[in-house]
Amino acid sequence: MWEKNDTLLKLEGVAKRYGSRSVLRDFSLSVVPGEVVAITGANGSGKSTLLKIVAGLLRATHGKITLLREPDAAERRFHIGYAGPDLHFYNELTAHENLAFLYQVRTGTAQNRAVRERRLEAVGLGERGDDLVAAYSSGMRQRLRLAFATGHEVPLLLLDEPSLALDEKGVALVGEMIAAQRAGGGATLLATNDPREAALGDRTVALGA
Repeated sequence: MWEKNDTLLKLEGVAKRYGSRSVLRDFSLSVVPGEVVAITGANGSGKSTLLKIVAGLLRATHGKITLLREPDAAERRFHIGYAGPDLHFYNELTAHENLAFLYQVRTGTAQNRAVRERRLEAVGLGERGDDLVAAYSSGMRQRLRLAFATGHEVPLLLLDEPSLALDEKGVALVGEMIAAQRAGGGATLLATNDPREAALGDRTVALGA
């Protein structure tokens, strides 16, 4: 388990540029185990970009990111759960098949069906795991993203607009997931402009302010 008083995640002077356009400028942040940090800001302020950089999906132009004292981006993926609107699934595969494939790519190891069934049940898709994702609604796809993010115990959960397309039960589910992450000693970064989601944070960091 992660030490309560340790720094779980540290960002130092992180910046991202696309050509002449700066999306993030000299951003620094420290996060401790059990903490929930809501990242807010106008569209285009860099919320999603920040989470992708932390996840190792994008390379920062400048700056340093350290997770569990490990600065290597290739290693971070083993310790991070990520759910974002740009996480796409294969329509020709079932939910089980999608989760199995993505987990294999993410960690390099197989995940047994019983584990996937527990995660699908937890997000309300227990009876739809063998359906093709092509038949899923946008809300069901979002639930599947949440199942992927929590496929195994991780110290850091990254949620980008997690309540997107969800009904009231789905919104409540997001709160339960964050509470479970906190109870397990893990931290959460939550990119959002939804006041309901932002209220789940222990503190709020506004980009572009």
